[in-house]
Amino acid sequence: MYFKQIYLGCLAHASYIIGSEGEAAIVDPQRDVEQYLDECQAQNLKIKYIIETHLHRDFVSGHCELARRTGAKIVYSHKANAEFPHRKVTEGDEIAIGSVTVRVIETPGHTPESVSLLVFDREAPADPPKVLTGDTLFVGDVGRPDLAGAQGYTAAEAALSLYDSLHKKLLTLDDHTEVYPAHGAGSACGRNISKETSSTIGEQRRTNYALRPMSKEEFVRLTTTDLPEIPAYFPFSAEANRTGASALDELPRPARVSPAEVARFQREGVVVLDVRTAADFGAGHVPGSINVGLGGQFATWAGSLIATDAPVVLVADDEREVDEAVMRLARVGLENARGFLGGGIEAWKDAGFTVTVLPQISVDELHERIESEDVDWQIVDVRRPGEYAGGHVPGGRSFPLSNIKGAFLDGLDPERPVAVVCAGGYRSSAAASILEARGFRKLLNVTGGTTAYVNAGYKVE
Repeated sequence: MYFKQIYLGCLAHASYIIGSEGEAAIVDPQRDVEQYLDECQAQNLKIKYIIETHLHRDFVSGHCELARRTGAKIVYSHKANAEFPHRKVTEGDEIAIGSVTVRVIETPGHTPESVSLLVFDREAPADPPKVLTGDTLFVGDVGRPDLAGAQGYTAAEAALSLYDSLHKKLLTLDDHTEVYPAHGAGSACGRNISKETSSTIGEQRRTNYALRPMSKEEFVRLTTTDLPEIPAYFPFSAEANRTGASALDELPRPARVSPAEVARFQREGVVVLDVRTAADFGAGHVPGSINVGLGGQFATWAGSLIATDAPVVLVADDEREVDEAVMRLARVGLENARGFLGGGIEAWKDAGFTVTVLPQISVDELHERIESEDVDWQIVDVRRPGEYAGGHVPGGRSFPLSNIKGAFLDGLDPERPVAVVCAGGYRSSAAASILEARGFRKLLNVTGGTTAYVNAGYKVE
């Protein structure tokens, strides 16, 4: 068996190539499919199947483009109601790839149509089997059960299905069965996913908090409380995956626009998205622009903070970054990049337009100023609730960036100074840019974040 995991850090997404005897299957492909074609060509494998474990909410899949370019058959659960030609599979169905068998296990819960794939080589019976668990079972976590509301299921009902899928299906597999999920740490499809991208059933049985012995009722409570906000783009991506997305090369490239045009677009309600680093954004940016840097989980946060149908103008260091941003936005279904600021922020300044500065502050300076200044600080911690509970800057209050559509600003005074902190300075810059756009002026972005604060030896709450 040829087996390869392809991990996309921007989306914390894992896809897979399974090959044998000149044939291959691609499981849960990302939207840009070139690497699957290149890798299979290098391994002399013909792509025969494209298998989806479920209708992904957090990214737009490339299954339709991959099928058009290879003639491979798309495989989905019979419950997916996909609108394009595909093979419908149910419990126990098997797909042959050379000497490899892929057996379908229906594992609803994260979504009603979720399946897992048991993979084994008939000619190597001594090798441990693999199970591709999609978003049902992660390393250190399980899939969130609150995404199926549009399909008529409450989170509690989905959690009950998830419990059965885990205990009656996946945990009946041998302990040495290798586990390969569709996501790693940082994915919005779970809340406590490990940084490891593979494991075994036995290891998960011993260490996964959601798999410890408990009643169904306790499991439902555990998996349906304190969940982060569902990113706004999730329903759109799921529908795009059900109906079939267009090929990336069919999307129009954004036009090069002048500073005056950017200013006009902004007055018309176009989102100005600055994809530079937090430091560069802080040094000077278009007033009212949002900062989501290409260096982090760009697609996930852009999809969470910007409405799916909102037109966007990009600010980047160069056109290579523009192209990168457009492709990564398309991975989550944001296809409305109307233009980019030609010449970048320097052109904006040269044209006589003002820039706004977001001061960057080190953890040492933050600590010193909190201790020595008679200032009524507001310390805004935009990490996830679990991160915040694990230790935060004294006096910091939890305002998760993922809840930006909810009560993000409740209780904050725009007239008092605000220091925004996350784990390292990436999410805090995004949050500070949003606060600035909403009228906050006394803002500081904490560089290095809580990680640097702890490493400096300062006490946390």
